[in-house]
Amino acid sequence: MSNDSRKAAGASGGAVYGLGLIGAAVYYFQQASDFWSYVFALPKAILWPAFVIYQLLKHLA
Repeated sequence: MSNDSRKAAGASGGAVYGLGLIGAAVYYFQQASDFWSYVFALPKAILWPAFVIYQLLKHLA
């Protein structure tokens, strides 16, 4: 496998994360009802994979 093909394969993960980030941001902004909900919508959208893994591990333990 050449070095170029490994870089291209890794780039697709960034695209999937980017789409997930946009989708999560839209979701959290739609659910926001007050000022602080809007303020925390973007950090929640950035960190949503950590929330998912935490909840998954909590249920497995």
